[in-house]
Order: sequence, then C-alpha cells, then structure tokens
Amino acid sequence: MLLSQAKFEVIEEGKCVQMMHIGKYDDESASFAQMETFAHENNLERISMTHREIYISDPRRGNPEKLKTVLRFQAQ
Repeated sequence: MLLSQAKFEVIEEGKCVQMMHIGKYDDESASFAQMETFAHENNLERISMTHREIYISDPRRGNPEKLKTVLRFQAQ
C-alpha cells in the first residue's frame, strides 16, 4: 500500500512571493504576471522558474471559475 510510504517533511523555501489564485488552472499565468510585478515593485527577483501550487479546492466538484490555488515562487 502506498500510504505506508507517505512521510511528512519540513520544506524551507526562504523568502517567497505567494498569492491565492481563484479561477481556472488555465488562467494562472495572469496571477503569475501579477506576482512578478509585485516582486519587481518590491525589489525582489524570482530565483528560478520552479514554483509551488497548493490546491485548496477539489476540481471534481463545483465551479471551475471558483477553484482556489495558492501559487508561490522563491524570491530574493
């Protein structure tokens, strides 16, 4: 059973830019553009193009326009 292989880990990401994206996954690029603008306006630079997505809503239920996803990338 794969559940026996699950484990909890601490992930240290340091300084990040993050926002709650509400809407379709296909529209996340607009939220990332807002995050990039915020970073630039606050003298931050994105470290890499990798990012994290934390899915708050279940895409199998409800309206795709109301899906909630936390978007985060590291900055310095």
